[in-house]
Amino acid sequence: MSVSVIICAYSHERHAQLNRAIKSVLAQSHRAGELIVVVDHNLPLLNLVSLEFTQAKVIPNSGVQGLSGARNTGIEHASGDIIAFLDDDAIAEPDWLAAMVDQYENPSVIGTGGKVVPLWQVKKPRWFPEEFYWVLGCSYRGQPTHTAQVRNPIGCNMSFRRSVFERVGGFREGIGRTRQDAAGCEETELCIRARQAISGAKILYDPSMVVYHQVTSERLRFDYFWRRCLAEGRSKMQVANAVGVGDALSSERAYVTITLPLGVLRSLAEAFLRFDLWGLARAGSILAGLSFTTAGYVSARLAQMARPA
Repeated sequence: MSVSVIICAYSHERHAQLNRAIKSVLAQSHRAGELIVVVDHNLPLLNLVSLEFTQAKVIPNSGVQGLSGARNTGIEHASGDIIAFLDDDAIAEPDWLAAMVDQYENPSVIGTGGKVVPLWQVKKPRWFPEEFYWVLGCSYRGQPTHTAQVRNPIGCNMSFRRSVFERVGGFREGIGRTRQDAAGCEETELCIRARQAISGAKILYDPSMVVYHQVTSERLRFDYFWRRCLAEGRSKMQVANAVGVGDALSSERAYVTITLPLGVLRSLAEAFLRFDLWGLARAGSILAGLSFTTAGYVSARLAQMARPA
């Protein structure tokens, strides 16, 4: 099966990171049929990357500004049987595509995702709990440790059959990121929509599909943490409107009732049994993260109810 890899970019500030992402795709043991770099309304960056990487198809985002529009533009230009997505600040391991293609031998598999390992650009603050690594776009405690079905993968390391987009359309615009906006969940909405439409469809998480996500100091500040949690709550409300509350919050129920309480207990045990007082801060951060995310969801819900019919 042929694979088209799509990388979306928008900023000169991430030019060096984008170069590393592109080089990691070009170095795959299973060669990509094509590499498409979609530049989101930034002509100077488009021209620069076009000159630097003649092996890639570098194109402008012809859709609405933002990640969903850029991804949909890439999909329109892709020819592969499988369409894979890598963030512009991520680095794929050499066997990333090889592991991915293996999962599609099962005809019921319509999508895959893999492990996202944080690549710290600065030392990780000790208050930051692993249960909230999703804030950084990385795999978090509570995800499977072996190949398993999931509702949706993390966006910086995912793929789908071309037939999924032919059947249900592309990423829904108005949900995902727009430049520095902290919103997300466009991949969640797509995966739910696809599974609702395709009987027996499976989306797999395979930890052998590894990419490294570069984490800058800006993403490790507490103000980014709470803004990202608030935005996640608002995005979940939009997903619930699009595909229904039951499916939109299916994974969150186990996360809130099992993963987070265990995380608080673990952090408190580290504080009182191992004399790691930062455990108290991690426990507090888990509770704060849950509160911020819930507040984002509730505020979006109240704003919707207040709008005229």
